[in-house]
Amino acid sequence: MIGRAIALAALALVAGPVAADDAAPCSERVFDGARFTACEIDLNRETLRLWLYDENGVPYGSFRNLDAALAEQGQALGVAMNAGMYHPDRAPVGHYIEDGTETMRVVTSDGPGNFGLLPNGVLCLHDDSAEIVESRAYAAAPPDCAFATQSGPMLVIDGALHPRFIADSDSLNIRNGVGVSDDGRTAWLVISGERVNFHHFARFFRDALGTPNALYLDGSVSRLFAPETGRDDLGLPMGPIIGTVRDRG
Repeated sequence: MIGRAIALAALALVAGPVAADDAAPCSERVFDGARFTACEIDLNRETLRLWLYDENGVPYGSFRNLDAALAEQGQALGVAMNAGMYHPDRAPVGHYIEDGTETMRVVTSDGPGNFGLLPNGVLCLHDDSAEIVESRAYAAAPPDCAFATQSGPMLVIDGALHPRFIADSDSLNIRNGVGVSDDGRTAWLVISGERVNFHHFARFFRDALGTPNALYLDGSVSRLFAPETGRDDLGLPMGPIIGTVRDRG
């Protein structure tokens, strides 16, 4: 069993949402011939969290719906992307916690598809830190998470690529994922600008961003919301969403 893959990251929950002009920057990078958009989130200054259902129990489904709900509280969605695999009704495939309430248990069995390509993992957000934990280790000793989403496979595990990734694999897709820096103070939300395989995507996190732990979130449904660049990807309704919150200017 692979042990816990942990990356501590301070969250600025005590400071509240950041101002609109402090939105996390997203930049396009080229790595090994492919384009990636990487959004750097300073976890000392920004609030990173998860959303799925609105107050009526209906999935938000889109960045615009979520942003409209936040507007009623005088807030705005900062940088965001889809945050894990989901069923047709948009319920999460794996473990999910929002505001301390568990919606779905941890799934530890292997299975078909990318989610079942073990080891997979859980992104766990605490009040003042974050960690990515291998799913079976998480189930054996569950941490106290304010927010959590399970997805798979893990991309980078304590600095090593997932053991089943193949360098020349022809399984290509637009992909998105999340990683945390070695010092635990920066999170990266990343989406590929073109179709890449898992090995290429994981190497971007490890070799270009230097994240020792990273988690795959999804493939063909991958979308990004980055208002400072004018990006608001449209598509079919989503399940869980991960993002930052800021004051509405």
